[in-house]
Amino acid sequence: MTLAIRNLGLQPYEGVWRDMQTFTQQRAPHTPDELWIVEHPPVYTLGLNGKREHLLQASDIPVVQTDRGGQITYHGPGQLVLYTLLDIKRLSLGIRALVTTLEQAIIETLAQYGIQASSQADKPGVYVADKKIGSIGLRVKKNCSYHGLSLNNRMDLRPFDRINTCGYAGMQVTQLADFGIEIETSELAVPVAHAITQAISR
Repeated sequence: MTLAIRNLGLQPYEGVWRDMQTFTQQRAPHTPDELWIVEHPPVYTLGLNGKREHLLQASDIPVVQTDRGGQITYHGPGQLVLYTLLDIKRLSLGIRALVTTLEQAIIETLAQYGIQASSQADKPGVYVADKKIGSIGLRVKKNCSYHGLSLNNRMDLRPFDRINTCGYAGMQVTQLADFGIEIETSELAVPVAHAITQAISR
């Protein structure tokens, strides 16, 4: 199986989102799958069924209504975003299995840095104790997925205070830096991408 990994650096959210849509619309049955590694300038994104009341306080951070699942979240520099452009039918992978794969990739990566994390059956994403460190949001069209995961590395977490993160009032967030881990976000992407690649190659 061919899997291309693209490191896009710091890119505005909306442009990358449109590129994902275009890639998915234009791909053919033989198109190789891709992982896109990116960081975004500050932006709130609201999922397809996201409710604006979960934005608790207006600010100069833009709010983008996007087409992934889930509620509202925040992206900013110092957060790893990894988009999974996968033909899930070809991979014989259901949506729930893909969510689990992404959660496990984050959990395995954090374990390498001595951080014990877990998923929760009723709330997608990855948590350290009760604080969210990783989020999952996906869209599937033509049996192909886009959007993906985010993992908080070393960022300003204060914008999360202005939202009910992922639609949960009082949800607290954390990041690798809170545990004394100092790592470049591009370096953090390597074990996450490796774990995903290994899981979908089995």
